[in-house]
Amino acid sequence: MNMKTIVAIAAILVVLAAGYAVARPADGFWNGMMGNGGGMMGTGGMMGSGTGYGRGMMGGDGGYGSNHCGGYGTQGSNAANATPLTIEQAKDAAEQYLASAGNADLALAEVMEFNNHFYADVKEKSTGTHAFELIVNRYTGAVFPEMGPNMMWNTKYGHMNWNTQAQTTVTKEQALKNAQAYLDKTIPGTKADDADAFYGYYTVHVLKDSKTYGMLGVNAYTGAVWYHNWHGTFVKFLEVD
Repeated sequence: MNMKTIVAIAAILVVLAAGYAVARPADGFWNGMMGNGGGMMGTGGMMGSGTGYGRGMMGGDGGYGSNHCGGYGTQGSNAANATPLTIEQAKDAAEQYLASAGNADLALAEVMEFNNHFYADVKEKSTGTHAFELIVNRYTGAVFPEMGPNMMWNTKYGHMNWNTQAQTTVTKEQALKNAQAYLDKTIPGTKADDADAFYGYYTVHVLKDSKTYGMLGVNAYTGAVWYHNWHGTFVKFLEVD
């Protein structure tokens, strides 16, 4: 292959890349995921320490499985001595995010502080159903939708937007059993404490020695388990009135 051919191919690739960047979805979800503070890609890429799709829940029927996704970390905190936000400031940032969305039916249910970032649970006022989950950057206050089940399994608010009204087949009790079976195998000594029902999945709070340890998701249709390994160590909890 001569030099002219190589140069021509390189030029074509540059044009294609530019076209992809322009054509990339620009909806609010992806603006949030990829925008302020590094978003979903974070410091390790979407899949980070992931083990890949298709493993399925332990003893289950497949689905997305128990793959781990990294990549959140402490985006935007380049300054070594940066001062983290308080949990109250994180709450304010999440509420401002919801206000900008223009949906008066959405409200914060709780905020949790982890050493990587803050986590916020959003509910529908009219139904009491958990709507979606947010991440607040620990240093910049940037807010964006959480990855994992919130993105891939949320049938109403997630990026995949399955737009399905099909009846879920996994009960809260079964979700807790699946979660505990997964924890017994992968993180012995932890306990599935409670399950919050979202559209298409459950978020389960995990305890160790009676203290908050982490979270995981259980698909409400397949029972597949997805552990949230991006949060880090739990610090503090704030319930929102």
